[in-house]
Amino acid sequence: MTVVPSSAAPAATTRALSVGPTRASAAPVPARIAVHFDLAKGQLPENVALGPDGTAYVTFAAARQVAAVTPSGGTRVLATLPAPADGGVNTPVLGFALTTGIVRMADSTIYFLYASGDAATTGLYRLRPGRSPHRIAALPADGLPNGLAFDMGTKRFYLTDSVLGTISTVPLQGGRTEVWSSASELAAAGFLGANGIKVRAGAVWATNLDQGTLLRIPLRHGRPGPVRVTAAGLVGIDDFAFVDAGDHTVIATLNGPNTVVSIDADGRSRTLMTAADGLQNPTSVAVRGRTVYVLSAAYTTGVDPNLALATLPLR
Repeated sequence: MTVVPSSAAPAATTRALSVGPTRASAAPVPARIAVHFDLAKGQLPENVALGPDGTAYVTFAAARQVAAVTPSGGTRVLATLPAPADGGVNTPVLGFALTTGIVRMADSTIYFLYASGDAATTGLYRLRPGRSPHRIAALPADGLPNGLAFDMGTKRFYLTDSVLGTISTVPLQGGRTEVWSSASELAAAGFLGANGIKVRAGAVWATNLDQGTLLRIPLRHGRPGPVRVTAAGLVGIDDFAFVDAGDHTVIATLNGPNTVVSIDADGRSRTLMTAADGLQNPTSVAVRGRTVYVLSAAYTTGVDPNLALATLPLR
């Protein structure tokens, strides 16, 4: 998650998001817009998790919702979080309450984050099929919980806070939140810091939007090892996904520049999609086989939040 709607963005925030193009070389992939969302209803897709049938489970930030988008393009709202009493104006940096990171389990249970600036509602939520969402862990109201990942081995969630510049953990059953890392590489530098997050190959991976970096933090008996910057110069990097079972190739969204890039094991990036493919502040990405799902929230473009599909070339 990165930017506020243009209608609400203060001038300083807008300037911070006036970024130049990525330095990557062009190697586009075939892409199309599969679903257009309703801007007026706050359907600004923030994060995504895929089901086995290709259904995309998304958080609609400004609507405070979790929804399922079927392969045929149908959208069904699964839950709507109540607005805080102040309407969300005290949500740090952004000034509006929003649903952010999302994880879907094999039993169809969904976990997601809600940032509201309100101690009574900010936190990690569980949504079982046919049930109402239930908060299982409170999170700091003066922060902005953003990316969410789950480590099957330890049965713990890892989540980023883009304002506090931290990665925290929460047990699967919920309860106590523990700050796992507050390394300087996670800190914001004027807007938002630690953002997307994944657990892969014995490490926690995260992005830092302000610093334009992809980070790898080894898991050492559950504790963080030294942070390594695996790629830099990625202006406005938001969410990311791994292409294969290893950790060799990453696909990432660059929110302000309206691009999607691939990043190889040496940290070199290559442009896959641009605004010409319909990207409008891409916030999140997922990969299923050769298909890449890219969600655009149109936070500052304010025109067309959408879901784009692209096809990776055969190797």
